[in-house]
Amino acid sequence: MAAVTRGSFTVLRRLLSQQYRRRCFRLPSSNCGRSHRSLQPLVFRQDFGLQVLSSRALHTSVVAHGPIVQFKLSDIGEGIMEVTVKEWYVKEGDKVSQFDSICEVQSDKASVTITSRYDGVIRKLYYDVEATALVGKPLVDIETEASPEVIHEEDIVETPAMAREEHTHQEIKGHKTQATPAVRRLAMENNIKLSEVVGTGRDGRILKEDILNFLAKQTGAILPPAPFQEIQPPGPSPPPAAVTAKPVSTPVASKPPPAMPRPVFTGKDVKEPLKGFHKAMVKTMTAALKIPHFGYCDEVDLSRLVALRSELKPLSESRGVKLSYMPFFIKAASLGLLHFPVLNSSLDDACQNITYKASHNIGLAMDTSQGLLVPNVKNVQLLSIFDIAQELNRLQSLGAAGQLGTPDLTGGTFTLSNIGSIGGTYAKPVILPPEVAIGALGKIQILPRFDAGGQVTRAHIMNVSWSADHRIIDGATMCRFSNLWKEYLENPATMVLDLK
Repeated sequence: MAAVTRGSFTVLRRLLSQQYRRRCFRLPSSNCGRSHRSLQPLVFRQDFGLQVLSSRALHTSVVAHGPIVQFKLSDIGEGIMEVTVKEWYVKEGDKVSQFDSICEVQSDKASVTITSRYDGVIRKLYYDVEATALVGKPLVDIETEASPEVIHEEDIVETPAMAREEHTHQEIKGHKTQATPAVRRLAMENNIKLSEVVGTGRDGRILKEDILNFLAKQTGAILPPAPFQEIQPPGPSPPPAAVTAKPVSTPVASKPPPAMPRPVFTGKDVKEPLKGFHKAMVKTMTAALKIPHFGYCDEVDLSRLVALRSELKPLSESRGVKLSYMPFFIKAASLGLLHFPVLNSSLDDACQNITYKASHNIGLAMDTSQGLLVPNVKNVQLLSIFDIAQELNRLQSLGAAGQLGTPDLTGGTFTLSNIGSIGGTYAKPVILPPEVAIGALGKIQILPRFDAGGQVTRAHIMNVSWSADHRIIDGATMCRFSNLWKEYLENPATMVLDLK
């Protein structure tokens, strides 16, 4: 037997549910005038089989600890509907107070620390780290220490012996909007407030069809028309007043065809972090934006080179090397760089000094499974066309296998991009810092051209697009280099004079 006073009432309140406490401490009406000092002692006995009706009239509960509250992720503004849980500051069983940090969440715009609104004990965490949490959905369950009267009804989830409700209810402005989780998700994905939708289900429950009809009205879709009634044969002419008051039915023949409901798009954007070569590409291209690009384009007649390659290709393959046009393009560029060394240089960050590179390390932009990579052929000025073809075969094999190493990808001084191998005529290539020039090669096309005698003939035409750092390379220099490179390719025999 225990004598109950106001001082011990707080302790007992933690041990009793709201309903059981109301039954045990409800005083008879005849005792209303008595002083609180004359409360009669109460006798308690432990009875775990005792069950009483819960306040929501949906469950049965056992006398237990304080009510468990769903702590939901509130709207953090700027139209954000979901966030990523980056770190938990609590775990199940931890005691928290108001304004204690619970977790840190991150949206695509900012990181936010979520704090507790209640004093109590953490009973459940709804998400793991790096999981996506939705606004308006529970983050944690907190067993509160406050009196249930001060906790809003919609926050109370269950006491330990409560069962889950079959459907979710939302409390909006004093009335309950009833809908299943699937319907709520459909409404949320289309930014529809359930309070604005009229439910046609039982007890006003909102169905999927209600959401679709509401969305169709908002987007201007045509809803299927209601069935029309047949027109009865006209009788005697009614009075004019009756004619104006009687609605006229629409003829069946003019009934428009029923329109299908507009499909609801439920796809979601996918966000992933930049990694590896993609991250390096972002850094390189960001640095390239600081360079003022000068562009220059021209076309090259490769008819003689096509014939020369056809003669050398079987010989090269007999040595185990595949011979493409690229070794000729690279070697011609190296010969041109000997006459215009400024295109094989670099400019320091302070724009005070130019470094002329002795080696012609000419890079080749390569499309691989890892993304865009630019390995380079070292010391092209010392290599023959066959040596270049052999090195290109090696780099292409490593690129296809994803095994290009750092030595192959660094140290470039000049770059050619063979965009024509994929399909393209012109391009606007972007310089790769610290280089100062780059060329993009289009596809080879058979086009009609006039020969020296004025006769139309078949020609193998390739377009080339150059970009140069206009801070140190003027247009005339880029044009003269391009003309020399073009001359070597249109008359391959001239390269023999400058080969070393």
